[in-house]
Parts: sequence; C-alpha cells; structure tokens
Amino acid sequence: MLNTNRFYIGGKWIEPSTADTVEVLDPATERPVATVPLGGAEDVDRAVAAARAAFDGFAATGVDERVALLERIIEVYQRRADDLAAAVVSELGAPAPFARAAQVGAGLGQFASALDALKNFRFDEQRGTTLVRHEPIGVCGLITPWNWPPLLICAKVAPALAAGCTMVLKPSELAPLSALVIAEILHEAGVPAGVFNLVNGDGPTAGAALAAHPDVDMVSFTGSTRAGVDVARNAAPTVKRVAQELGGKSANILLDDADLAVAIPRDMADVCANSGQSCNAGSRFLVPVARLTEAEAIAKAAAEAIVVGPPHAEGVQIGPVISRAAYEKVQRLIRSALDAGATLVAGGPGRPDGLAEGYFVRPTVLTGVTNDMAIAREEIFGPVITLITYTDVDDAVRIADDTDYGLSGFVSSADPERARAVARRLRTGMVHVNGAGLDFAAPFGGYKQSGNGREYADFGLREFLEVKSIFGYAA
Repeated sequence: MLNTNRFYIGGKWIEPSTADTVEVLDPATERPVATVPLGGAEDVDRAVAAARAAFDGFAATGVDERVALLERIIEVYQRRADDLAAAVVSELGAPAPFARAAQVGAGLGQFASALDALKNFRFDEQRGTTLVRHEPIGVCGLITPWNWPPLLICAKVAPALAAGCTMVLKPSELAPLSALVIAEILHEAGVPAGVFNLVNGDGPTAGAALAAHPDVDMVSFTGSTRAGVDVARNAAPTVKRVAQELGGKSANILLDDADLAVAIPRDMADVCANSGQSCNAGSRFLVPVARLTEAEAIAKAAAEAIVVGPPHAEGVQIGPVISRAAYEKVQRLIRSALDAGATLVAGGPGRPDGLAEGYFVRPTVLTGVTNDMAIAREEIFGPVITLITYTDVDDAVRIADDTDYGLSGFVSSADPERARAVARRLRTGMVHVNGAGLDFAAPFGGYKQSGNGREYADFGLREFLEVKSIFGYAA
C-alpha cells in the first residue's frame, strides 16, 4: 500500500502540515484513483532542512560507496518494476506494455547511465600546479512533470546521487504515484536518511517555495517554458543554479529522396507514443512540395492504423492524454488549424469511435498548415502531426528553425551524409537521423526557449557539480 497521504522526509513517511489535497484521476476513466496531500512552505522547509543536515555526510562519501548505492537501487528498481508500471498505468492511462517497457525501462536506463558516468568520471584533475576538483553542488530542488514520470525523476535523482548531492523532489500533482514507488525503492536500497526527500504539491505553492528556498543550492526543472520562467524568477534572488529542460516544437525534415513509406509511419508512431505527450516530439513534418500528395496518403494510413483505447485492452498502442485541460487544448489547436485553412487528412476533433469516456484523442494529420499557424507554433502534447511544405533544403532549414524552441529535430534521407549535413545546420540541441532513437549516453537538452543545461550520462552529472581550483596544489 503506497503512502499516498504522507511525505518522505528524513528517511521517514510523515504527515503533511496542511489539510489540502488533490485527487489523482485515471485519465482513461476520468475517475479518481488516489488522493494526495498538497504540501506547503512548511513541508518544503522540513524537507530542505533534512537534506541540508544530510549533505556533509553524503558529500564526503567515496565514489565506490556511491557506485554500490546505485547498484543496490538498480537491483531494487528491477524487482519493483511491475509496481512502478502499475502506478504509471493508473496515473497516465498508458497502455500496460508501454508503461512496463518504455516508461519504467527509461527510468532504469537513467540509473544505469548515471552509474556508468560515476565509474568513469574524473572528479580530480591536475593542470600544472593546480588541482581542479568537481564537488557536489549541495541541496538540490528537483521539480518534475507528469508525462514520463520514471524517466524524468530518475534523470535527476540518479546523477544527483552520483554527484554526492542531497535533494528534495516535488513531482507533478497530476501523476505522483510513480514518485511514491520510487521513494520506496530508494528507501529499500538504503539511501541514507535525508539524502532523498519527497514533498507532493503544486507548482505555485510547493514548487515556488522549493525554487526560492535560500538553503537550496540548485534547481533542476523539467516542464513547460512558461513554468520554467517562473522557476527562474523564484530562484533568481538567491542566485542559485537553475537547470531547465523545457518545451519543444520540433521539425521533422523529410528530404526529397527519403523513403516516405518507411519514414512517415515510423515517425508518426514515434510522435503518437505516450499519446503525443513528449517534449521532443517531431510533430511538424516538413515535406517537399512535389511529394505532398504522396505524404498525405501515407500519413493518413499510418494515423488510421494506430489503435487507441484503455490501458489493458488487447492491441492498444496509445491511451488518453493526461487531463481534461490537456484534451481541451488539443481540441482547440485542431479546430484553430481548421479555422485557419488547414485540411484534415485523418482523425480530427472529438474522441475516437467507441470511446465514450476518458481523455482519448484521435491520431490526427493536418495538411495545408503554414508555420505561422498556432498549431505549428504551440506545443500540442497530443497525437497530432502537421504537414508543412518546403521548396528546397534552405527553405526546410529556415522553417525548422522558425520557432521559439530548439529542443529536437529529425531528418530523413536515402543519403546519410545529406541527412547529417542538414542535422549540422539545425539550431536545436538534438537531431535524430533516419529514425535513430535517443541515446542515454549522449546529452539531452535544447537551445533557445527549450531550456539550458543537459541531462543524461556525464553531461547530467556535471549539472550537479561545482568546480573548484586549488592553486599551488602541487609544487
């Protein structure tokens, strides 16, 4: 039985200071599955105090001790994988196989990546007579969203532990159950009391208190760009480090020699995975003018082949979006595109046939979209792609970069070097060439309003480290 009515502070499950609560809804049924407390400033104060008290001791641990700790966490995580998957299914409505393989698997991958980085990282480096040391930054505030809970929590917790930091996690109030399972995993694995703390709450209250707290040395935030701006403002008076992974509006450039019959179904499935709720989704498909009709036919077939439904139904590939607000945003953007002159190729407004409840969205393809339309500029966070035409490669790169964001990008070509050349030109933190997936050994993060800093592997580890120069260390 999960401790849904308590916070994990100082190695114990304790009562919250407030009576405020929020219902956690199953988005597949629109019915509550749990109630969790909404923490306030007093709860954040207690959690930060516990992390501060534990910092000196944990920061002094050796690499071998932290390696052993991460190895124990991985062992317990694997044993509790089914429990974690069940939590993800309940709070996200994600199809059960996807929750187990993709959601839970991605979180495990972050601990494995952090473990490898820790084993190979040079914390001390001599340059002439100077010793350059990498030391844990201190107490870290970790604020995570709801769309990939195990991945996004572990992408912060794992490198923070590897670095020797202590932390307070505030997960999203929309999907807090998986965070509670992760807290149990860390406790069972023997993370020392106070090193990891968890306070549930909303952004304007608990999140703001954590970002502004004078005893928090850095904040690692993943979420919307709008919320990221608020986090930065709250953190600014104490001049703490802020690492942010924010929104995206990524372009998928299909070059004129690309095999559309392969690339479009592959990339459509990638966008729609997790019900389109991924910040790095390449939802803007850029298609050569001469191949638009072909692309429309292939995209229509691909969208109509995607099976939407409840998480435990046979053959279901995608579930609902997270909430009524998310559902209504997707509907608004689809309708605004149609009102602006776009044409519906597949899907459209409303729920898929046969689904009378739940926040289910039709896999949708829109053509005739121009890059100035709202649907081409706002993050959709739903299973929706737009087809935008271009005239030549320069035009494609211009359209791809004509966005406030710069998180990811996609390029497909029959000639890998052509694809690589375009990838090098894009102003974005990541580019997938010919359908290549994410690599947990490489950095994750973006340019422009998609954030600052990087996660994964040694790049993520560095975010939780300060650098000290000791001059004259060697004679």
